[in-house]
Amino acid sequence: MLGVAVRKVNERGRVTLRDVARTAGVHPGTASRALNEQTRSLVNAETAERVLSAAEALGYQPNPIARGLKTRRSYTIGVLIPDILNPLFPPIIRGIEDRLDQAGYTSVIANTENDPERERIDFRAMRARQVDGFITATARRDHALLDEIVALGVPVVLVNRRLDDAALGSATADDRAGIKLAVDHLAELGHRRIAFIGGPTSLSTGLQRCEGFKAVMREHGLRVEPKLTVVGESFTMPEGERLCRHLLDGGKAVTAIVAGNDLMALGCYDVLGEHGWVCPDDVSVVGYNDMPFSDHFNPPLTTIRIPHYELGVAAADLLLAQLEGSSDVDGHGHVVLEPSLVVRGSTAPPPD
Repeated sequence: MLGVAVRKVNERGRVTLRDVARTAGVHPGTASRALNEQTRSLVNAETAERVLSAAEALGYQPNPIARGLKTRRSYTIGVLIPDILNPLFPPIIRGIEDRLDQAGYTSVIANTENDPERERIDFRAMRARQVDGFITATARRDHALLDEIVALGVPVVLVNRRLDDAALGSATADDRAGIKLAVDHLAELGHRRIAFIGGPTSLSTGLQRCEGFKAVMREHGLRVEPKLTVVGESFTMPEGERLCRHLLDGGKAVTAIVAGNDLMALGCYDVLGEHGWVCPDDVSVVGYNDMPFSDHFNPPLTTIRIPHYELGVAAADLLLAQLEGSSDVDGHGHVVLEPSLVVRGSTAPPPD
């Protein structure tokens, strides 16, 4: 019977929701609820299964334009990424896309290149396309564009970033806890002269990691020397090289370096080689993020693992909750995921 229905539908061309409902023997409204993950629980399980089977057999594809006309939504979400070449962002994007796809939304991704003006242009272009909300990883702590977005009443969630006043929903990792894991590990190995090379403190990640480093050093009774605690303008390999070279050229003795992320740690590797030093025999290095291939560095990098895919999923969940009116971003719109330490070959006890 179903096979006959499939042939009749295919002869007409596009499969409609009414075709699915007719084939499953239900009302079109019932079919619509069964095909939507958000409302499927309102339908009897056996009926929902029958509708899903009919939709699959017919090759039914929802019409997003018709759906949007009914709900006054575009079912698209703008995703602003500061540097898509940074290996930490692809798994975040994948998590966002997978979760949005489950809910029937499509993401529109813009790479802002860490340029505030380009970010503003991308935001306005997405607004012109009537996206339903934004997920952004580009937020600086002092961020005029976010104020503009909020003033327009547009739903927005931060991912891998947060605001000091927690005014917007966010999905982040516990950066202070991550840095504590790094310093604890080095202190247990016997290191006392530990340097920190971090990213910009205008970003919440840069600030939390720098402040976390200072706090845990004091917990261990270790001196925090300003000349050994430096931050740069970006979380990049060239900036890691520049800061590490500045550190070592200053003549300060160090036995370990905590880097703001894995790219900066990789920059440290090159500078240590320039000085004729061997990692970890002379200087241990700890990264942050556990980006792909960090286990293939020479030596393999000890680092802090962040669940980036899960961050993307959490950010999408927070935004979907806003769109459905089920989340107060000032009170419940924050997810903080725990990091973990991954010990590899770049750390060892300090030299005698």
